[in-house]
Formats: sequence, structure tokens, C-alpha cells
Amino acid sequence: MAPLVVVAVFAFNDSLFPSLPWQGFTWGWFFSDAEPKLGLFHDQQLYKSIGTSFLVASFTTILAVSLAVNNAFLFERKTFPGKNILYMLMLLPLVIPGVILGVSILIMSSTIANYFDEVWAIDIEILRPGLALVVVGQFAFITTICTLIVAARLRNFDLSLEEAALNLGATKLQAIRTITIPYLLPAIVGAAVISFFMSFENFNTTLMLVGSDSPLTITLYDRLREGATPVINAVSLLLMLASILLAFANYFLKGKNSSIK
Repeated sequence: MAPLVVVAVFAFNDSLFPSLPWQGFTWGWFFSDAEPKLGLFHDQQLYKSIGTSFLVASFTTILAVSLAVNNAFLFERKTFPGKNILYMLMLLPLVIPGVILGVSILIMSSTIANYFDEVWAIDIEILRPGLALVVVGQFAFITTICTLIVAARLRNFDLSLEEAALNLGATKLQAIRTITIPYLLPAIVGAAVISFFMSFENFNTTLMLVGSDSPLTITLYDRLREGATPVINAVSLLLMLASILLAFANYFLKGKNSSIK
């Protein structure tokens, strides 16, 4: 916790540098509208990068959680040849460094894009470095984490509840939609929260695949190379508060679901 506390404290330091000595308390790094102490809420570049990260994280979360639910049913309910091999392949992105994963996706997509451009004179922009590739790169490993979360809860589900619904006239899809999915909801929400924040704060894979539109992590990295100001601390503090609020919301949602059951 010590580094987080230090970051939070120096968000209020009345200095151009996020370090000692302490120059006094200020709200300037949040609300100031003039250089050199341009505050977070008036920094258009930071605003744009936060919006970009939010967009990427939203798309990544929707895709990752949607596939994770299907993966959970596939691995927990089905038996088929090569299941263990497929499961190991799903886990593989977790042990591959993010930089290597990003470089691999970049090389593959660029090779395909260059082929279509040179042979067919078709420029497939989506395969060039940009937000679409960033989503693909993050989706590649975040889906695995979401799958493990949802599958762990599905593993404890009592199949007799679905069988009772079928005996009462429900179709298989109706039984899953009205009984199984509500049971999985805490895990789905938890996976979505984890997915969103993992995507929002991802750096290694994003750095390899980003184009002209920079997410927040890349913008902060560029700022640090140029010379950091406490506005970076202000951004970090807000992200910490948002993480805490979402964690509490997820905790209370799980508690409410347990009390209903």
C-alpha cells in the first residue's frame, strides 16, 4: 500500500514535481485551468486518453465475458476429443509475456494486411496498429481469466435445478436463461469488473499494438518520459478511487445474491 499512499499524497503537492520537498497543499492538479499547473479536469489530452481507454475496456469486456460464458459451458458441460488440448491452449496466453503476445499479433496482422494490399490492392485498415488491434490483443488473454472465474462458479451448480425446470416444461435454453445464468451472475459481474480494469490499465500488450489514438497508460508513459507533474498522481488517485468503488459494488452484489438464495 505504501506506493499507492505516496502517489495519492503527492497529488496535492503544490509543486511542479511529484516528489519531495513538500511545497504545501493544493487542489490545483485537479482544478487548475492554466499552465504550468494544468489540472486533470482541464487537460484535454488526458480526457481524450481516458475516453479511449474506456472505449477499449468496454469492447474488450463485452467480448471477453461473452466468450467466457460460452467457454465455461463448453469445458464444464461437454466432453469431446481434444478437450484437454483445447483447454491448455486457452490457458497459454496467461503464461506468454504481454510484450511477446502484442508483437506476435502485430506481426500476424501486418503480414495479412500487407498480403491483401500487395496482391489484391485492398487496404484492411483494421489490421493496422490501432484500437481494433489493441482490443484483440487484450481480448486474447483477458478472456482466459474471465473463463476461469465463470467456470469455477458453474462447476458448483446443482444440475438438478435445471432438470426440475425441464420436467416442468421449460426448454433447455429457458432453463439456462432463467436458472443457470442468474446463478452465474455474480461471477459474470466479477469477471466483467476484472476484465474492465485489466484492460484499462494494460500497458505491455497495448504498447505494441497502439496507433495514433493513445489509451491512458500510453499517454501517462509518454508524459513520464517528458517529465512528470503531479497531474499524473491526480489521475492515479481517481483510478484508485474508481477501483475501490467498483470492488465494493461487486462485493455488495455478491452479498445480495447470496442472501436472496
